[in-house]
Amino acid sequence: MHFQWYPGHMTKAKRMMQENMKLIDLVIELVDARVPVSSRNPDLDELGKNKARLILLNKSDLAEERMNDVWAAYFKEKGYSVVKLNAKKGGGIKSIQGVIQEACKEKIERDRKRGILNRPVRAMVVGIPNVGKSTFINALAGKACAKTGNKPGVTKGKQWIRLNKNVELLDTPGILWPKFEDQTVGLRLAWIGSIKDEILNTEELAAELTGFLVNSYPDVLKEKYEIEESADGFENLREIAESRHCLVKGNELDTEKAAKLLLDDFRNGRLGRITLETPENN
Repeated sequence: MHFQWYPGHMTKAKRMMQENMKLIDLVIELVDARVPVSSRNPDLDELGKNKARLILLNKSDLAEERMNDVWAAYFKEKGYSVVKLNAKKGGGIKSIQGVIQEACKEKIERDRKRGILNRPVRAMVVGIPNVGKSTFINALAGKACAKTGNKPGVTKGKQWIRLNKNVELLDTPGILWPKFEDQTVGLRLAWIGSIKDEILNTEELAAELTGFLVNSYPDVLKEKYEIEESADGFENLREIAESRHCLVKGNELDTEKAAKLLLDDFRNGRLGRITLETPENN
């Protein structure tokens, strides 16, 4: 399966982000805790190299807790502040304000020495599509001030949001890189739903996912769907179709319906807490 996806509005978003970097003190980057490296934009390290950095491991409730700790340690070692987050349910939100102040303490101290008091920290919130930026901003602000949606590309323009006298947020559209150097990155992003399903072969995608699960999380499929796990991804789909009575006319197995069911179950945490990558395999 080959992934290459870079809509025009994302090129514009990157240009806009370069301009906006001059206005801010802190980059708050949301990543998906199930794929912390694959869901990062490689351009950001260059774009934000002179800024304080905070990484939010969002959807951490869907990822394996042990691996959340491994990833948090990995990013802290590289000099980032890190918070494990579940923006949808508000987990980790209360700690964010304190972490922002801590991440920007050098800037606040510089301001104080210059006699600039009480200037709010200006933070840019960034992340690839569908990683939960708008949900996070709404949870942090305590009101629906950013549009949310579970389809990639809902946020189209920039907007400033004043949280309180200490923090102002700049919301930006999610941007993805021009091409996937590594097709595994594309595959992982497709699994979590960051690439529009309409442009993908759902059965191929789901078959690949069963292969990963059989290797890394044996018995998950067996327990969920009451099937015998196979090394053949398409055989797993046929088994799931049979187990879940996914049929088309003439009692043929509907493997496409089974594929959609599996992807939906995975994305919504119904297969349990699963992390798709480790620091070692990146």
